[in-house]
Amino acid sequence: MKLLKNISYKNIAYLFSCAIFFISCEEDLTKANGNQSKNFPSQIINNANIIQRDSGFVTLKAFAPIIEKYELIDSPYVVARKGIKIDFFDKKKPKVPGKITAKYARIFEYKKFYEARGNVRITTNEGQRFAMQSIYWDQKKNRIYTHDTVYVTMEDGSTLVGAHGMTAKDDFSEYTFYKNTGDFSAKQLTASQK
Repeated sequence: MKLLKNISYKNIAYLFSCAIFFISCEEDLTKANGNQSKNFPSQIINNANIIQRDSGFVTLKAFAPIIEKYELIDSPYVVARKGIKIDFFDKKKPKVPGKITAKYARIFEYKKFYEARGNVRITTNEGQRFAMQSIYWDQKKNRIYTHDTVYVTMEDGSTLVGAHGMTAKDDFSEYTFYKNTGDFSAKQLTASQK
């Protein structure tokens, strides 16, 4: 009888330790899966047509085939995976919008940080055309930058290549190119030397 009691106590202790092991493993799995389950879009907008206004003045119009909002994670963001087209308006020239197109865009609204990638094209309301593969906009600092090669075509047809990227004010009133080359018209060079 002593042997039977000894064996049953050992079996109960063994079963109890196994149960604790499996319960703790199950809790770890739910914690791990809990983080993954939040990484899905909380909102999906098909054929998005967004208009942003400031004191009644339209400052931006955005068009995208699909926009996904990820709001349930630590750093919420909005993504346009199938491309985006943005018209931006300046109060100085309200009838002539600038344009941005890209194959992909991501917006961190809280940080006011924007990223566009894939065949990025920018046309300012002054007629300057920029082409690159990626660009970043830090709205808090009013700066746009890229490390990619930038191709710029001015309104008069002259061209400029920034082989190692550029930084610019977000209104393109001033910009800096790195390792640049170009083809400028003689009229433009003469006018700038006066």
